[in-house]
Order: sequence, then C-alpha cells, then structure tokens
Amino acid sequence: MRAIPPSMDSAVVESIDSRLARVEANHGVRIPWSIESGSRAWGFPSPDSDYDCRFIYVRPASDYLSLWPARDVIETPLDAVLDVSGWDLAKAVRLILKGNAAALEWLRSPIVYTGDEGFRDRLLALAAETVERDLILRHYLHVGQQQLAGGTSLKRFFYALRPAVTLRWLADHPESAVPPMDLPTLIRESSVSAEEAEAAGELIAAKAVTREAGDGTRPAVLLRFVEAEFERAAKHDEMVLVQDRDGRIDSARERADAWFLAELCALNGSAVLHD
Repeated sequence: MRAIPPSMDSAVVESIDSRLARVEANHGVRIPWSIESGSRAWGFPSPDSDYDCRFIYVRPASDYLSLWPARDVIETPLDAVLDVSGWDLAKAVRLILKGNAAALEWLRSPIVYTGDEGFRDRLLALAAETVERDLILRHYLHVGQQQLAGGTSLKRFFYALRPAVTLRWLADHPESAVPPMDLPTLIRESSVSAEEAEAAGELIAAKAVTREAGDGTRPAVLLRFVEAEFERAAKHDEMVLVQDRDGRIDSARERADAWFLAELCALNGSAVLHD
C-alpha cells in the first residue's frame, strides 16, 4: 500500500524511501508500516513544514527471546527537512494498550510511504478491542489545553483545534475509540457546524501560505468551539468512574500477547519461533 499526495516533494519522498530501506538493511528489521505524521498528515501544512516519517518495525522472532533485547526505537539523523524514526512493534502494542494516541494515529494517517494493509487492519482491530476510550479522550484534552495556553502562533492554534475536533468526533461516535487523524476528515465526520467548518477551511488555506512559527488571528467562532469542547470534555473526565480497570487491563494484555505472537509468526514465518 502506498498513498503519497502529488503536493509532496518527490525528491524528499525518495530520500525517505532510501532511509527506510537503509533502516531495514542496517538493523535487520522489517518495516510493515511507514507513514507521514505531523502537519502534512494532519491536513494543515505550511510552506516550510518538515517531513515527519514514522514507522513500525519488527525484528526476527528470535530477537524477542534474548535476555538483552535491542532498543525498541530506531532513529535516523535529524535535519531541517527530515525527521524519520520508528518504534518496535512490541513497543507500539504496549503504548496502544496504554491509550497512546500517537500510536493509533500512525495507523490512520492518510499519507503512507509503504504499508502492509492487512497488518494495519489487524493492529487497528486489536486497538478497537483493547483501547480504553476515556484514555484517548483524556490524551486529546490535555494536549489541546496545553497547546491553547502555549502561545499565539497559528501552528499552536491548529494543535489545539485538531484535538478539539477529535473530542467532538469521539462524542459523535460513542462506539469508537480510534478517531481519524486528519482535521478535514474529523470535521466531515462530526457535528461541527457549517460556520465552524468554513472558518476552519479558511484557516487551513491561510496556514498553507504562512511560515510554521507565524502568528495569526484565531477566528472567534473557532476559539469558542475549542474552549467549549475542552470544557465539556473536562467535565466528562471528572465524572469518569474507574470500575474493574485491573480486570480489563489483564484481559487486554492477554489479548495483545496472543495477537503479538500470531503476528510474529505471520511476519517472520512460524518456524522461526521454534528454532
């Protein structure tokens, strides 16, 4: 699977492809999923936005049996254009069970460099079965509040707006704990008003011609929306009662263990586990 919009610099995309190939060769891993994160994937890039490639990798099954396991993060050199790094599958699964929204977002990115669609769908299915929805809500609430209070740049406001719309999406989809990643899709699939959607579209267009750190006017209609969503979500968060959470965690871990072993067999070949 590959989904690269024509607006992305083809030379940069080729550089990312080369880095991913070198990661597999130099570290002896397989990368079943690599995507773009950050403002490009969130749907509101600036002209000077960098490229944030994130990937999930899998080591040979025998590596997971070592008393001295390898580091569960692989990073490549950071420069002004490229930020390419990834997590071991085991780390990604553990973080998903803890309600880490970043790990879930990687699975919903609209920009895919290379990917095994079946792998992505299986991991999304595991997340749907095991993620605690209130942890995801709490993540977006806290991230959004911090960004709103952190400054007046257009970038920071977008970093508050997307969590706010995500909270609205979660309220509109009580059966799901895995929201879309990009702002335009979140808006389309939620009960955001026509006025708010129009203002968001105009702001996205403004950011497309504004430097990442540039200041911008925060439209009153969107500021009211963001503040109202954070207030509503904060009240919900205060009311949440934790009941039998230990039991749910144990059940989720058992499910994740079984999923992980099955995935190692699928990605490495079942015979590897018996060497």
